[in-house]
Amino acid sequence: MIQTDVGRAAEVARDISDIEGVTQAEDVTGPYDVIVRAQADDVDALGRLVVARIQRLDGITRTLTCPIVNI
Repeated sequence: MIQTDVGRAAEVARDISDIEGVTQAEDVTGPYDVIVRAQADDVDALGRLVVARIQRLDGITRTLTCPIVNI
């Protein structure tokens, strides 16, 4: 889940959609501006994707990563 600068949600969602590993990116309303679904081989790879690729994009102010777990 991503918070963006005011008015940048659609642009950020488009930019994120181009990143390898991202399967879906949608701009939404509410406390977060963009929700992204990404796929990685493990939690470490997911962390690298978020920190090295997603968080570096212009317009992003904060991210919250919620990995899916299968129990």
